[in-house]
Amino acid sequence: MAELTPPPHFLRALVAADQARGAYGGRVVTRFPPEPNGYLHIGHAKSICLNFGLAAEFGGVCHLRYDDTNPETEREEYVAKILEYVRWLGFDPGKNIFFASDYFGKLYDYANYLIRHGRAYVCDLPDEEISRQRGSVSEPGTNSPYRERSVAENLDLFARMQAGEFPEGSRVLRAKIDMANPNFKMRDPLLYRIKFAHHYRTGDTWKVYPFYDFAHCLSDAIEKITHSICTLEFENNRELYDWILAACDIEDPPHQHEFARLNLTYTVMSKRRFLRLVNEGYVEGWDDPRMPTLAGLRRRGVTPEALRALADRVGVAKANSVVEVELFENLLRDDLNGRAPRGLAVLRPLPVTLTNWPADRVDRIEAPLFPADLGVPGSRTLSLGQKLFLDRSDFAEVPPKGWHRLAPGGEVRLRHGPVVRCDEVVKDAAGEVVELRCSADLATLDGRNPEGRKVRGVVHWVDAATAVPAELRLYERLVNVEKPTADDFLQELNPRSLEVVRGLVEPAVVAAGASAHWQFERLGYFFRDPAREGVAFNRTVTLREGWTAEEPPKAPSEAGSGKAAPTKPAAETAPVAPNAAKALDPEVAARRDALVAAYALPDAVARVIAAEAGTDALFRAAAVTGKPTSVAVFLANVVVGELRAAKADPAAVDGAALGRLVARVDDGTLGAAQARKVLSVLLTEGGDPDTIIAREGLAKVSDPAQIGAWADAVIARSPAEVARYQAGQKNLVGFFVGKVLAESGGRADAGATQRVVGQKLG
Repeated sequence: MAELTPPPHFLRALVAADQARGAYGGRVVTRFPPEPNGYLHIGHAKSICLNFGLAAEFGGVCHLRYDDTNPETEREEYVAKILEYVRWLGFDPGKNIFFASDYFGKLYDYANYLIRHGRAYVCDLPDEEISRQRGSVSEPGTNSPYRERSVAENLDLFARMQAGEFPEGSRVLRAKIDMANPNFKMRDPLLYRIKFAHHYRTGDTWKVYPFYDFAHCLSDAIEKITHSICTLEFENNRELYDWILAACDIEDPPHQHEFARLNLTYTVMSKRRFLRLVNEGYVEGWDDPRMPTLAGLRRRGVTPEALRALADRVGVAKANSVVEVELFENLLRDDLNGRAPRGLAVLRPLPVTLTNWPADRVDRIEAPLFPADLGVPGSRTLSLGQKLFLDRSDFAEVPPKGWHRLAPGGEVRLRHGPVVRCDEVVKDAAGEVVELRCSADLATLDGRNPEGRKVRGVVHWVDAATAVPAELRLYERLVNVEKPTADDFLQELNPRSLEVVRGLVEPAVVAAGASAHWQFERLGYFFRDPAREGVAFNRTVTLREGWTAEEPPKAPSEAGSGKAAPTKPAAETAPVAPNAAKALDPEVAARRDALVAAYALPDAVARVIAAEAGTDALFRAAAVTGKPTSVAVFLANVVVGELRAAKADPAAVDGAALGRLVARVDDGTLGAAQARKVLSVLLTEGGDPDTIIAREGLAKVSDPAQIGAWADAVIARSPAEVARYQAGQKNLVGFFVGKVLAESGGRADAGATQRVVGQKLG
């Protein structure tokens, strides 16, 4: 992808004007200031591109400064990952890597400077009282009763706060500004708080830590930043930014400028939400390819060039807006089109035998890696023998109108190969198609078309003798709504955001030195997953809108017939696309509407349950003995996939037993992993959940003695963490609880585990 010329915008004009008039001696110094409490996400990419891009354009430098003023949430892991992904995006801070914690001593001195000049005071009010006394939009705030403490008393109290003499939450340092200021940020804001937590860089040196507004502007000043560029949510902070710098008598202070952050439709953009997704097991981790973190995007196959193109395309504005995710997807396709070689892959293999092809004949077909119009050289060799595989979605016994793929008696051309005709359909005892017997038109080898012979359909395929088994992970959007809500976003998750299939790929895809990016023809762009063993590919993005090999239209003759679609069962169709309600089959839509009306289910969950009449019936039976919303989520997220994998009929499942299983999760008897084990038994053997739980010993364990034994084993293996915990790093309790839960195989009750671990560690 060619680099785009940076478009004009107000920040570029502002920096150019400052430099032209000699402000800051002509220097341009920007900074990117992430807090190391999580992984960077796609929104950060815009800020990184803007700050580093402006500095480079005007001959300046950009600092990477970690805003590490909250020791309870920050880790070395996040520090390393932030730097890794800044560099991955194409920017390198070089030696200009700094930490707010480097300035703790200077910041403490500035705080004392404010106290000595009567501009700050120690307040003993609890947080809720401070909040109450701030007033409202229509009413001024109330002065703290501690506002007029003497300078000497404030200096003494602040020093004793740092010495650790007072408990956490008992005192704060506040700026003395104006409790009637219309800007709430100026109503005596908090500058320092007491926090007994082990800092990953400064250890236990500090007992007081600065708040963001105090540390941020002074860190900018210490580093001689010229243009402090923030997102719009910090616009109201600018007045406080300027006040602190002026109150500390900073010469030639930096200035803050705000721009609109990047917001994408169908995308969660919040570290708080990311933490819930990760900690509660909705995704595999920070680098799950469904996550909009840079780690997740990279693992999915998104390129830094596409992210930089997105930052340039959306531009820099002063007003918030939401960018359609389709814009990003199109930029990504444009980039991958020129870098991803073409290959053949089959998602759901259907065996084909060429009956007029000698068993020992193997043709070698030279196929280009890129379309001719790209002008990119390179080819690979395909093998074609008597046996091959097509994708099941490319065959229909009863083809719908406009079908251009294979059907009984019909012809298609194999991509880069000959025309084949389907002569016979082989089925098993259950009536499922297990093989196609076809004949090849040998006169059409090498792409020849004798006498102008034309075939309307071209399908992809792989050679049975040389194809390589591969795990193909088909990702869709993580959420089903355009703008996820703050409170209900977990209910808006797409239960079909990932489908894993065992497919086949041509050998060139996994050959030594092969590209990690591929366009599997007619299927989409895929990326070799670097985090998985074996051959695994993540779908980066689908091809552009239109018919795909996965989603053929339904034959009119099958509507309402109860007959399975010609390609695959409904449970195996690609994930439901957002805003696809109007495209639902009328019967499915009617079931979906009834579920939403009767049980108040989220639309995305109701769609999955309504997809088949059998699943709908199973839900209704289970909802009698279990909480309907809990049953629905478990059914959509877990049971449907298990039924599909086992090729089981929902009617064979005891709905009442399934409801009782979900009830055991709701009442705390079972954890998620144990519920899956019980479900597996129910699907294969049937039975009563309570009997299975007792027989397999799957119930959660609350017995302190048993949990204590697991905790003792974990503590014995973790001497370094124990020492750090006992030295004051109390946030490590989460580490021990997680290890004990793992030691128990997920059976230990989390609340009881936390209590036992706390007692064991002292």
